[in-house]
Amino acid sequence: MRGASLGPDALRVAGLPDALARLGLSVQDAGNVQGPPNPCHPPQDGYRHLAECVAWNRGVYQQVAEALAARDIPMVLGGDHSVAVGSIGAVAQHCRATGQHLRVIWLDAHADFNTSDITPSGNLHGMPVAILCGHGPRELLAVAAGVMDRDADLSPALAAEQIRQVGVRSVDPLERRFVHAAGLEVFDMRHLDEVGMRHVMQQALLGVDEHTHLHVSFDVDFLDPDIAPGVGTPVRGGPTYREAQLCMEMLADTGRVASMDIVELNPARDIQNRTAELVVDLVESLFGKSTLMRRRS
Repeated sequence: MRGASLGPDALRVAGLPDALARLGLSVQDAGNVQGPPNPCHPPQDGYRHLAECVAWNRGVYQQVAEALAARDIPMVLGGDHSVAVGSIGAVAQHCRATGQHLRVIWLDAHADFNTSDITPSGNLHGMPVAILCGHGPRELLAVAAGVMDRDADLSPALAAEQIRQVGVRSVDPLERRFVHAAGLEVFDMRHLDEVGMRHVMQQALLGVDEHTHLHVSFDVDFLDPDIAPGVGTPVRGGPTYREAQLCMEMLADTGRVASMDIVELNPARDIQNRTAELVVDLVESLFGKSTLMRRRS
């Protein structure tokens, strides 16, 4: 959807680099990844804009791989969630090379587990989890695997057991069946309502230890649109401000967050950059700002 390309600059305007610097982090803005324009064409063979998504993801993969090699914490500002193919593909390759265990926390209103056979729209931003798990067009499977040779054998970048999805509340009917068949662990909003964010995050982070690389893929439509209207695909009934704060603080408590995506912010649908400012607030919590006043036990 047009407008998503403005997301990175909206986060800059909302003060993201300065906010992170105030927390004591050294922040380097590598600028915008360059890629082809959005042609706004209908789907072809079940995919919209496949060639463009491949080009963008190759650029994202390279930038994230370079940041990880430099021992930096890459933060990818989207853009739509299709950029996670390149981002998490690079992180997965890095973890294999360094012997770390990868855990992906996918904060999203959607499961993003469609394929060309079951998608109602052809939008690739509804497919990145499936692609990372080995189900998708060969061109993007190659990007996720970090492979340039079109004829090479391609292994999935991720196994389903490496992903925890939180906040899901909008899944297409055939996609739902595919999620169940693949064995994804999904903490949907019904579960979150029943047991609370604290218990959900304890479950999602079970097994995370000093050998874990924690990647957070934060789709802004994870949040309830009453507090975050500036997204392309809003879904009512998402986490509240306090629930989102607790989620971020519990991720920060692990000390293992080593890479992340912030995606689907669409300033064209926002109100006075309100959503971007909220995102900056939450990312501060992810990197150490705490509301905790009592002494830690």
